[in-house]
Amino acid sequence: MTSDVRSGATRHYVLAAGGTGGHLIPAFALAAELHSRGHHVALITDERGAMLPGKPKFLPAHVLPAGRFGKNPLGWIAGVRAVLEGRSMALRLFESFEPSAIVGFGGYPALPALLAAISARLPSVVHEQNAVLGRVNRLLAGRVDAIATSYEAVDRLKPKFASKVHLTGNPVRAEVLALREQDFPAFTEESLLRILVTGGSQGARVLSEVVPDGLAMLPPALRQRLQVTQQCRPEDLEAVRKRYAEHDIPAELGTYFEDMHERLADAHLFIGRAGASTIAELTAVGRPAILVPLPIATDDHQAVNTREMVKAGGARMIRQEAFQPKELAKQIQAMAMNPQSLANAAHCAFNCGRPDAARDLADLVESMSGIDLMDVIRVGETAPSAATATRPVTGTARKAAKDRVKP
Repeated sequence: MTSDVRSGATRHYVLAAGGTGGHLIPAFALAAELHSRGHHVALITDERGAMLPGKPKFLPAHVLPAGRFGKNPLGWIAGVRAVLEGRSMALRLFESFEPSAIVGFGGYPALPALLAAISARLPSVVHEQNAVLGRVNRLLAGRVDAIATSYEAVDRLKPKFASKVHLTGNPVRAEVLALREQDFPAFTEESLLRILVTGGSQGARVLSEVVPDGLAMLPPALRQRLQVTQQCRPEDLEAVRKRYAEHDIPAELGTYFEDMHERLADAHLFIGRAGASTIAELTAVGRPAILVPLPIATDDHQAVNTREMVKAGGARMIRQEAFQPKELAKQIQAMAMNPQSLANAAHCAFNCGRPDAARDLADLVESMSGIDLMDVIRVGETAPSAATATRPVTGTARKAAKDRVKP
Protein backbone atom coordinates (compact mmCIF):
# COMPACT_ATOMS: atom_id res chain seq x y z
CA MET A 1 0.00 0.00 0.00
CA THR A 2 1.43 3.37 -0.95
CA SER A 3 1.97 6.19 1.48
CA ASP A 4 -0.48 8.55 -0.22
CA VAL A 5 -3.25 6.00 0.36
CA ARG A 6 -2.24 5.36 3.95
CA SER A 7 -1.38 8.88 5.06
CA GLY A 8 -2.51 11.29 2.36
CA ALA A 9 0.94 12.90 2.32
CA THR A 10 4.23 12.75 0.51
CA ARG A 11 7.17 12.98 2.87
CA HIS A 12 10.89 13.61 2.61
CA TYR A 13 13.50 11.24 4.04
CA VAL A 14 17.28 11.43 4.26
CA LEU A 15 19.39 8.26 4.21
CA ALA A 16 23.00 8.44 5.43
CA ALA A 17 25.54 5.69 4.80
CA GLY A 18 29.22 4.93 4.49
CA GLY A 19 30.63 4.57 1.00
CA THR A 20 30.85 0.77 0.78
CA GLY A 21 28.39 -1.62 -0.78
CA GLY A 22 27.63 -3.18 2.59
CA HIS A 23 26.19 0.13 3.82
CA LEU A 24 24.77 1.42 0.56
CA ILE A 25 23.03 -1.62 -0.94
CA PRO A 26 20.38 -1.69 1.82
CA ALA A 27 20.14 2.11 1.66
CA PHE A 28 19.45 1.94 -2.08
CA ALA A 29 16.82 -0.77 -1.50
CA LEU A 30 15.06 1.35 1.13
CA ALA A 31 15.24 4.40 -1.12
CA ALA A 32 13.56 2.46 -3.91
CA GLU A 33 10.79 1.29 -1.58
CA LEU A 34 10.15 4.77 -0.18
CA HIS A 35 10.24 6.24 -3.69
CA SER A 36 7.64 3.68 -4.83
CA ARG A 37 5.40 4.91 -2.01
CA GLY A 38 5.51 8.45 -3.35
CA HIS A 39 8.13 9.91 -1.02
CA HIS A 40 11.20 12.02 -1.85
CA VAL A 41 14.53 10.62 -0.70
CA ALA A 42 18.04 12.08 -0.50
CA LEU A 43 21.35 10.38 0.30
CA ILE A 44 24.24 11.58 2.44
CA THR A 45 27.48 9.68 1.87
CA ASP A 46 31.15 10.15 0.98
CA GLU A 47 32.79 10.48 -2.44
CA ARG A 48 33.02 6.69 -2.87
CA GLY A 49 29.35 6.25 -2.13
CA ALA A 50 28.27 8.96 -4.55
CA MET A 51 29.98 7.04 -7.37
CA LEU A 52 28.95 3.50 -6.36
CA PRO A 53 27.25 1.55 -9.20
CA GLY A 54 23.62 0.82 -8.54
CA LYS A 55 22.60 4.16 -7.06
CA PRO A 56 19.03 4.89 -8.21
CA LYS A 57 18.75 7.78 -10.68
CA PHE A 58 16.06 9.46 -8.60
CA LEU A 59 18.33 9.57 -5.52
CA PRO A 60 20.42 12.76 -5.19
CA ALA A 61 23.69 12.25 -3.31
CA HIS A 62 25.17 14.85 -0.98
CA VAL A 63 28.84 14.40 -0.07
CA LEU A 64 29.61 15.63 3.44
CA PRO A 65 32.89 15.62 5.34
CA ALA A 66 32.78 12.91 7.99
CA GLY A 67 36.26 12.33 9.38
CA ARG A 68 37.72 9.04 10.49
CA PHE A 69 38.84 7.89 13.90
CA GLY A 70 41.69 5.41 13.70
CA LYS A 71 43.96 4.03 16.39
CA ASN A 72 46.18 7.13 16.43
CA PRO A 73 44.62 9.79 18.73
CA LEU A 74 46.63 12.50 16.96
CA GLY A 75 44.25 12.22 14.04
CA TRP A 76 41.12 12.57 16.14
CA ILE A 77 41.18 16.37 16.22
CA ALA A 78 40.92 16.54 12.44
CA GLY A 79 38.22 13.87 12.58
CA VAL A 80 36.14 15.84 15.08
CA ARG A 81 36.48 19.00 12.98
CA ALA A 82 35.27 17.14 9.89
CA VAL A 83 32.29 15.67 11.76
CA LEU A 84 31.28 19.12 13.06
CA GLU A 85 31.58 20.60 9.58
CA GLY A 86 29.50 17.76 8.17
CA ARG A 87 26.92 18.25 10.92
CA SER A 88 26.56 21.93 10.03
CA MET A 89 26.17 21.10 6.34
CA ALA A 90 23.56 18.46 7.18
CA LEU A 91 21.57 20.96 9.22
CA ARG A 92 21.49 23.34 6.26
CA LEU A 93 20.30 20.49 4.03
CA PHE A 94 17.55 19.65 6.51
CA GLU A 95 16.36 23.28 6.50
CA SER A 96 15.73 23.16 2.75
CA PHE A 97 14.71 19.49 2.37
CA GLU A 98 12.57 19.31 5.55
CA PRO A 99 12.92 15.55 6.16
CA SER A 100 10.40 13.62 8.23
CA ALA A 101 13.13 11.24 9.43
CA ILE A 102 16.82 10.48 9.04
CA VAL A 103 18.00 6.89 8.56
CA GLY A 104 21.62 5.93 9.18
CA PHE A 105 23.17 2.76 7.77
CA GLY A 106 26.49 2.90 9.58
CA GLY A 107 29.91 4.05 8.48
CA TYR A 108 31.50 7.35 9.45
CA PRO A 109 29.63 9.40 6.79
CA ALA A 110 26.39 8.60 8.64
CA LEU A 111 27.65 10.19 11.87
CA PRO A 112 27.32 13.93 11.06
CA ALA A 113 23.87 13.44 9.54
CA LEU A 114 22.58 11.60 12.60
CA LEU A 115 24.14 14.12 14.98
CA ALA A 116 22.40 16.85 13.01
CA ALA A 117 19.08 14.98 13.24
CA ILE A 118 19.44 14.60 17.00
CA SER A 119 20.36 18.28 17.35
CA ALA A 120 17.35 19.34 15.25
CA ARG A 121 15.09 16.91 17.13
CA LEU A 122 14.17 15.11 13.94
CA PRO A 123 13.12 11.43 14.17
CA SER A 124 16.11 9.16 13.63
CA VAL A 125 16.61 5.47 12.86
CA VAL A 126 19.78 3.43 12.54
CA HIS A 127 19.92 0.20 10.57
CA GLU A 128 22.51 -2.43 11.47
CA GLN A 129 23.41 -4.84 8.67
CA ASN A 130 25.75 -7.04 10.71
CA ALA A 131 25.29 -9.34 13.69
CA VAL A 132 27.53 -7.02 15.71
CA LEU A 133 26.46 -3.42 16.27
CA GLY A 134 28.89 -1.18 14.39
CA ARG A 135 30.84 1.69 15.89
CA VAL A 136 28.69 4.58 14.71
CA ASN A 137 25.44 2.79 15.52
CA ARG A 138 26.86 1.81 18.91
CA LEU A 139 27.79 5.43 19.61
CA LEU A 140 24.31 6.71 18.82
CA ALA A 141 22.13 3.80 19.95
CA GLY A 142 21.02 5.59 23.09
CA ARG A 143 20.09 8.80 21.27
CA VAL A 144 18.18 7.62 18.18
CA ASP A 145 14.48 6.79 18.18
CA ALA A 146 14.68 3.30 16.67
CA ILE A 147 17.23 0.60 15.89
CA ALA A 148 16.53 -1.75 12.98
CA THR A 149 18.44 -5.03 12.98
CA SER A 150 19.13 -7.74 10.43
CA TYR A 151 19.50 -10.60 12.91
CA GLU A 152 17.52 -11.69 15.95
CA ALA A 153 20.70 -11.67 18.06
CA VAL A 154 23.04 -8.69 17.69
CA ASP A 155 26.22 -8.55 19.72
CA ARG A 156 27.24 -5.31 21.47
CA LEU A 157 23.63 -4.10 21.49
CA LYS A 158 22.84 -3.27 25.10
CA PRO A 159 19.68 -4.84 26.60
CA LYS A 160 18.54 -1.45 27.86
CA PHE A 161 17.79 -0.45 24.26
CA ALA A 162 15.45 -3.42 23.68
CA SER A 163 12.31 -1.26 23.61
CA LYS A 164 13.50 0.55 20.47
CA VAL A 165 14.82 -2.50 18.56
CA HIS A 166 12.98 -3.79 15.49
CA LEU A 167 13.97 -6.86 13.47
CA THR A 168 13.53 -5.90 9.82
CA GLY A 169 16.23 -7.88 8.05
CA ASN A 170 18.78 -6.51 5.61
CA PRO A 171 17.26 -5.21 2.32
CA VAL A 172 18.74 -6.63 -0.88
CA ARG A 173 18.69 -5.57 -4.51
CA ALA A 174 15.38 -6.08 -6.33
CA GLU A 175 16.94 -8.28 -9.01
CA VAL A 176 18.28 -10.61 -6.33
CA LEU A 177 15.03 -10.70 -4.38
CA ALA A 178 13.17 -11.69 -7.55
CA LEU A 179 15.16 -14.93 -7.61
CA ARG A 180 13.41 -16.07 -4.43
CA GLU A 181 10.46 -17.13 -6.56
CA GLN A 182 12.67 -19.55 -8.51
CA ASP A 183 13.38 -23.11 -7.42
CA PHE A 184 16.85 -24.24 -6.43
CA PRO A 185 18.60 -25.45 -9.63
CA ALA A 186 18.11 -29.16 -10.21
CA PHE A 187 21.06 -31.16 -8.93
CA THR A 188 21.43 -34.90 -9.42
CA GLU A 189 24.27 -37.43 -9.38
CA GLU A 190 24.80 -36.80 -13.11
CA SER A 191 24.34 -33.04 -13.39
CA LEU A 192 26.97 -30.30 -13.27
CA LEU A 193 27.90 -28.87 -9.88
CA ARG A 194 28.00 -25.10 -10.43
CA ILE A 195 30.10 -23.25 -7.85
CA LEU A 196 30.22 -19.47 -7.46
CA VAL A 197 33.28 -18.00 -5.73
CA THR A 198 33.53 -14.33 -4.75
CA GLY A 199 35.50 -12.37 -2.20
CA GLY A 200 33.56 -9.14 -1.98
CA SER A 201 33.99 -6.01 -4.09
CA GLN A 202 37.79 -6.25 -4.02
CA GLY A 203 38.14 -10.01 -4.29
CA ALA A 204 40.07 -12.13 -1.80
CA ARG A 205 43.52 -13.53 -2.50
CA VAL A 206 43.04 -16.48 -0.14
CA LEU A 207 40.18 -17.75 -2.31
CA SER A 208 42.39 -17.61 -5.39
CA GLU A 209 45.11 -19.52 -3.58
CA VAL A 210 42.95 -22.23 -1.99
CA VAL A 211 39.83 -22.89 -4.04
CA PRO A 212 41.39 -24.28 -7.28
CA ASP A 213 43.57 -26.74 -5.36
CA GLY A 214 40.72 -27.65 -3.03
CA LEU A 215 38.40 -28.46 -5.93
CA ALA A 216 41.16 -30.56 -7.48
CA MET A 217 41.18 -32.77 -4.36
CA LEU A 218 37.55 -33.79 -4.77
CA PRO A 219 36.77 -37.40 -5.78
CA PRO A 220 36.89 -37.81 -9.58
CA ALA A 221 33.16 -38.46 -9.81
CA LEU A 222 32.48 -35.01 -8.37
CA ARG A 223 35.47 -33.14 -9.78
CA GLN A 224 34.58 -34.10 -13.36
CA ARG A 225 31.19 -32.42 -12.98
CA LEU A 226 32.45 -29.03 -11.76
CA GLN A 227 31.63 -25.75 -13.43
CA VAL A 228 33.22 -22.80 -11.60
CA THR A 229 32.65 -19.06 -11.77
CA GLN A 230 35.19 -17.11 -9.72
CA GLN A 231 35.83 -13.44 -9.05
CA CYS A 232 39.53 -12.65 -8.68
CA ARG A 233 41.74 -9.67 -8.09
CA PRO A 234 43.23 -8.40 -11.36
CA GLU A 235 46.74 -9.31 -10.24
CA ASP A 236 45.65 -12.89 -9.44
CA LEU A 237 43.67 -13.59 -12.58
CA GLU A 238 46.29 -15.29 -14.76
CA ALA A 239 47.70 -17.41 -11.93
CA VAL A 240 44.22 -18.69 -11.05
CA ARG A 241 43.44 -19.40 -14.70
CA LYS A 242 46.65 -21.43 -14.94
CA ARG A 243 45.79 -23.46 -11.84
CA TYR A 244 42.35 -24.40 -13.13
CA ALA A 245 43.84 -25.37 -16.49
CA GLU A 246 46.39 -27.59 -14.75
CA HIS A 247 43.59 -29.31 -12.83
CA ASP A 248 41.43 -29.59 -15.97
CA ILE A 249 38.52 -27.85 -14.22
CA PRO A 250 36.28 -25.60 -16.36
CA ALA A 251 36.24 -22.11 -14.83
CA GLU A 252 35.03 -18.70 -15.90
CA LEU A 253 37.11 -16.00 -14.22
CA GLY A 254 36.67 -12.25 -13.98
CA THR A 255 37.42 -9.27 -11.81
CA TYR A 256 33.80 -8.13 -11.85
CA PHE A 257 30.54 -9.66 -13.05
CA GLU A 258 27.76 -7.20 -13.86
CA ASP A 259 25.24 -10.05 -13.94
CA MET A 260 26.16 -11.43 -10.51
CA HIS A 261 22.51 -12.06 -9.65
CA GLU A 262 22.22 -14.36 -12.68
CA ARG A 263 25.35 -16.22 -11.60
CA LEU A 264 23.83 -16.64 -8.16
CA ALA A 265 20.60 -17.93 -9.69
CA ASP A 266 22.48 -20.75 -11.46
CA ALA A 267 24.78 -21.65 -8.56
CA HIS A 268 24.43 -24.79 -6.46
CA LEU A 269 27.07 -23.71 -3.94
CA PHE A 270 28.65 -20.41 -2.94
CA ILE A 271 32.18 -20.04 -1.53
CA GLY A 272 33.27 -16.65 -0.24
CA ARG A 273 33.33 -14.00 2.44
CA ALA A 274 30.58 -13.43 5.00
CA GLY A 275 29.69 -9.78 4.56
CA ALA A 276 26.20 -8.71 5.58
CA SER A 277 24.91 -8.16 2.03
CA THR A 278 26.36 -11.48 0.87
CA ILE A 279 24.52 -13.41 3.56
CA ALA A 280 21.31 -11.42 3.02
CA GLU A 281 21.40 -12.33 -0.67
CA LEU A 282 22.26 -15.99 -0.08
CA THR A 283 19.35 -16.38 2.33
CA ALA A 284 16.97 -14.34 0.19
CA VAL A 285 17.61 -16.70 -2.74
CA GLY A 286 18.26 -19.89 -0.77
CA ARG A 287 21.81 -20.88 -1.71
CA PRO A 288 24.03 -23.05 0.49
CA ALA A 289 27.47 -21.69 1.23
CA ILE A 290 30.95 -22.27 2.57
CA LEU A 291 31.84 -19.00 4.26
CA VAL A 292 35.34 -17.72 5.05
CA PRO A 293 35.02 -14.63 7.28
CA LEU A 294 37.45 -11.78 6.75
CA PRO A 295 39.80 -12.13 9.73
CA ILE A 296 40.45 -8.40 10.09
CA ALA A 297 36.77 -7.38 10.08
CA THR A 298 35.96 -5.01 12.94
CA ASP A 299 34.80 -6.92 16.04
CA ASP A 300 35.09 -10.12 13.96
CA HIS A 301 31.62 -9.29 12.69
CA GLN A 302 31.82 -11.47 9.57
CA ALA A 303 32.28 -14.59 11.70
CA VAL A 304 29.31 -13.57 13.84
CA ASN A 305 27.27 -12.95 10.68
CA THR A 306 27.55 -16.66 9.83
CA ARG A 307 26.08 -17.78 13.16
CA GLU A 308 22.41 -17.90 12.19
CA MET A 309 22.90 -19.48 8.77
CA VAL A 310 25.34 -22.10 10.07
CA LYS A 311 23.08 -23.02 12.99
CA ALA A 312 20.17 -23.48 10.59
CA GLY A 313 22.21 -25.83 8.38
CA GLY A 314 22.41 -23.55 5.36
CA ALA A 315 26.15 -22.90 5.51
CA ARG A 316 29.48 -24.06 6.85
CA MET A 317 32.05 -21.64 8.21
CA ILE A 318 35.83 -22.09 7.90
CA ARG A 319 38.15 -19.66 9.64
CA GLN A 320 40.78 -18.29 7.27
CA GLU A 321 43.65 -19.87 9.22
CA ALA A 322 41.99 -23.27 8.69
CA PHE A 323 41.00 -22.60 5.09
CA GLN A 324 43.26 -25.07 3.29
CA PRO A 325 42.60 -27.13 0.13
CA LYS A 326 42.10 -30.37 2.06
CA GLU A 327 39.59 -28.80 4.48
CA LEU A 328 37.68 -27.14 1.65
CA ALA A 329 37.44 -30.42 -0.26
CA LYS A 330 36.19 -32.14 2.89
CA GLN A 331 33.43 -29.60 3.43
CA ILE A 332 32.33 -29.64 -0.22
CA GLN A 333 32.11 -33.43 -0.13
CA ALA A 334 29.98 -33.29 3.00
CA MET A 335 27.56 -30.94 1.30
CA ALA A 336 27.52 -32.13 -2.31
CA MET A 337 28.33 -35.84 -2.56
CA ASN A 338 24.67 -36.54 -1.79
CA PRO A 339 22.45 -34.35 -4.02
CA GLN A 340 19.73 -34.28 -1.38
CA SER A 341 22.16 -32.89 1.20
CA LEU A 342 22.82 -29.86 -0.98
CA ALA A 343 19.11 -29.35 -1.57
CA ASN A 344 18.47 -29.60 2.17
CA ALA A 345 21.13 -26.96 2.84
CA ALA A 346 19.50 -24.70 0.24
CA HIS A 347 16.17 -25.21 2.00
CA CYS A 348 17.75 -24.19 5.33
CA ALA A 349 19.38 -21.11 3.81
CA PHE A 350 16.05 -20.08 2.29
CA ASN A 351 14.37 -20.31 5.69
CA CYS A 352 16.87 -17.78 7.09
CA GLY A 353 15.90 -15.18 4.50
CA ARG A 354 13.94 -12.06 5.35
CA PRO A 355 12.55 -11.11 1.94
CA ASP A 356 10.32 -8.33 3.26
CA ALA A 357 13.23 -6.37 4.74
CA ALA A 358 12.87 -3.30 2.50
CA ARG A 359 9.13 -3.15 3.06
CA ASP A 360 9.40 -3.65 6.82
CA LEU A 361 12.18 -1.08 7.15
CA ALA A 362 10.12 1.41 5.11
CA ASP A 363 7.15 0.78 7.39
CA LEU A 364 9.34 1.51 10.40
CA VAL A 365 10.71 4.70 8.83
CA GLU A 366 7.24 5.89 7.88
CA SER A 367 6.07 5.26 11.45
CA MET A 368 8.54 7.91 12.60
CA SER A 369 6.30 10.47 10.89
CA GLY A 370 3.00 9.19 12.20
CA ILE A 371 2.08 6.39 9.79
CA ASP A 372 1.09 3.16 11.57
CA LEU A 373 3.75 0.45 11.70
CA MET A 374 2.27 -2.64 10.07
CA ASP A 375 4.61 -5.59 9.68
CA VAL A 376 7.90 -4.93 11.41
CA ILE A 377 8.86 -7.58 13.95
CA ARG A 378 9.52 -6.11 17.36
CA VAL A 379 12.40 -7.46 19.40
CA GLY A 380 12.26 -6.79 23.11
CA GLU A 381 9.32 -5.19 24.89
CA THR A 382 5.96 -5.44 23.15
CA ALA A 383 4.89 -1.99 24.33
CA PRO A 384 5.74 0.65 21.69
CA SER A 385 8.01 3.51 22.59
CA ALA A 386 6.76 7.07 22.53
CA ALA A 387 9.02 7.75 19.57
CA THR A 388 7.39 5.16 17.35
CA ALA A 389 3.79 5.33 18.65
CA THR A 390 2.95 2.09 16.87
CA ARG A 391 1.18 -1.09 17.74
CA PRO A 392 3.26 -4.19 18.54
CA VAL A 393 3.71 -6.83 15.88
CA THR A 394 3.45 -10.56 16.39
CA GLY A 395 5.83 -11.69 13.69
CA THR A 396 3.18 -12.79 11.20
CA ALA A 397 5.11 -11.40 8.24
CA ARG A 398 8.20 -13.46 9.01
CA LYS A 399 6.17 -16.63 9.63
CA ALA A 400 4.48 -16.20 6.27
CA ALA A 401 7.87 -15.92 4.59
CA LYS A 402 9.10 -19.08 6.31
CA ASP A 403 5.98 -20.97 5.21
CA ARG A 404 6.96 -20.30 1.60
CA VAL A 405 9.95 -22.61 1.74
CA LYS A 406 11.26 -24.06 -1.52
CA PRO A 407 13.28 -27.27 -1.77
